[in-house]
Amino acid sequence: MPHAEQRAVTAAALLAALAAGLATYGCADLLALRAARRRDRTPRAARAVKLLGRIGRGAGLRPPTSLGALIAAAGLDVPVADVMAVKAGAAVAGLATGIVLASHAPGRLGAAVLLGAPAAAFLAPDGWLRRRARARGRMIEAELADVVDLLRVAVAAGLAPRRALHEVGRRHPGLLAAELRRAVHRAALGVPTATAVGELERRAPAAGIAPLAAALLRAERHGAPLAPTLAAQARQARARSAQRRAEAAARAAPQIQLVVALLLVPAVMLLVAAALLPALTGA
Repeated sequence: MPHAEQRAVTAAALLAALAAGLATYGCADLLALRAARRRDRTPRAARAVKLLGRIGRGAGLRPPTSLGALIAAAGLDVPVADVMAVKAGAAVAGLATGIVLASHAPGRLGAAVLLGAPAAAFLAPDGWLRRRARARGRMIEAELADVVDLLRVAVAAGLAPRRALHEVGRRHPGLLAAELRRAVHRAALGVPTATAVGELERRAPAAGIAPLAAALLRAERHGAPLAPTLAAQARQARARSAQRRAEAAARAAPQIQLVVALLLVPAVMLLVAAALLPALTGA
């Protein structure tokens, strides 16, 4: 191979290697930037919530009696006054947004926007808390049977109820086990057992938690046998889970039929029409 061609090949190889290196560096930089943005989402949201709390802290609004239970069901350890401050700050921000939007809204729609924006912003934290509480309830209901079975096995092995709760909370990775671990930790710090179990019941908004809490209190106060009760509760939890799956399947059937009626049937008819159209035009 002539020297000129060798030099050209070498230069092309060097340029290709340099381009590959720059592309690799660019991809790594892009991935690092995306990871940094993902890490910054939560602090940015936390800063926004903190700012809303500062804005609404001086409003002095009285919280409703149901707000504390809603915060507990959402699994948050936040004072009720702080949530009310955030709600008031959100209302102020919604009013400012409503003023801007109302000036560009046609006719009477501006007054509706001006009144509805602060009201919607004030109620938005409640909606978020309810959605979080429902999601927690579904997760806890899905974990209840397994957790209760583990408790039954631990109690049948000779562990005391509090020790069994601690072991299940330590070994099970689920949300309900974390709440059991929290209740045991609170009781170890000196909180009365009834109070700790009551907090567990409020923080776990799911069917089957109230009977479990009552059984735990009976075992703690009176030494009632816990294993048979836990076995029965595990069977009931599995029966409820099977019923929920059957109901979900029953609700899915009409949705599938709607998809078939709206998408597949017209598509098949179009294919048939496309096949018949040449014959019709030829005739």
